[in-house]
Amino acid sequence: MTATTQAPREAPGSSAHTDGQWGKAPVQTRSERFRSYDPALFETPTGREIAWKHTPVAVAAPLFEDAAGDEGAVSVTVNGPFAAAGLPVGTAPRGEAFEPEDLPSAIAWTRAAEALYLSIPADAEPEAPVEIVFAGGGAGLRAHAHIVVEAGTNSRATVVLRHVGSARFAQNVEILVRDGAQLELVTVQTWDDDAVHLAAHQARVGRDATLRHTIASFGGALVRVNPSVELAGTGASGHLYGLSFSDAGQHIESQVYLHHKGAETLGDVLYKGALQGTNARSVWVGDVLIGPKAVGTDSYEANRNLVLTEGARADSIPNLEIETGDIRGAGHASATGRFDEEQLFYLQARGIPEDEARRMVVLGFLAEIVQKISVAPLQDELLALIERELEERNAE
Repeated sequence: MTATTQAPREAPGSSAHTDGQWGKAPVQTRSERFRSYDPALFETPTGREIAWKHTPVAVAAPLFEDAAGDEGAVSVTVNGPFAAAGLPVGTAPRGEAFEPEDLPSAIAWTRAAEALYLSIPADAEPEAPVEIVFAGGGAGLRAHAHIVVEAGTNSRATVVLRHVGSARFAQNVEILVRDGAQLELVTVQTWDDDAVHLAAHQARVGRDATLRHTIASFGGALVRVNPSVELAGTGASGHLYGLSFSDAGQHIESQVYLHHKGAETLGDVLYKGALQGTNARSVWVGDVLIGPKAVGTDSYEANRNLVLTEGARADSIPNLEIETGDIRGAGHASATGRFDEEQLFYLQARGIPEDEARRMVVLGFLAEIVQKISVAPLQDELLALIERELEERNAE
């Protein structure tokens, strides 16, 4: 008898699963997502895939095209105690901790022939932060970049990435925190309202090392910054924070992945967002994986959203996967709501006008993230940006 292979039966009107196709199991966790440096191996997103189902793919579509960037689309300026150098594809440490998991990231990898490489020497403890400014040259101009930030053994440093102007920008940020190092990286998005920014941050944290990673997003039509952090060494710590303020028509998104790989690792994830205006949108997806060797892990993730007006929407999806029973603790939480009327009543009962009371509540809500940043002038700047957003609402 000759063996035959029968194709999967299809019900009338049915279609293949968006993440698995016929005969394939769908991707269940972030760790199972396909990765490759070759853009040709990725299918063009349609919005049905698990990684893109919450993203406005029509807005992101120009960054799905594997084409060279436009001249003058994004200029780069580095300020601070260390100079940056170029790092071609195939030159270490580029690619040590980064492998694209979506099409724009793979295109950015290949199109950025030379990465911007910031190396912080071992044992260095600069007083001033390193600031890298990405300035968009105009709406519709397309650019790609790959940045490598390496914190040497036992170093202590802060790096701030700033994004201003307008462009269509696909950006990779590779972060290497060597043993015993402490690195704080803050990425601030104050784009013009028509900018599109798709960023993939991938980090590896070594033994007894600490990464503090903060995202602060205010401007742009579409800003999607996805951090992926691997706590590889014993005693590694990852503190992932996020702050966003989404206005009418804006889409701000973060898909967070924290992988506890080493033993005795610590994870702290907290993202907060405020939304105001029709079609203001925020998306947060938090994935935590505690691997089989991550004994003694302590991990917690949370997302909080404050909806200020009708027509705004926040999506919040926490996920937790545990592959060992020998941990200190793990948990996740999510909450989205409107103003606490009791708080407003309490403040108004003490003679504070309603608009001022609302301002105080929003500032108090978001300030928790701002205060986690070690750079005092940047704290003041972010608080001022929140104030400006609230003033614009009151002026409407």
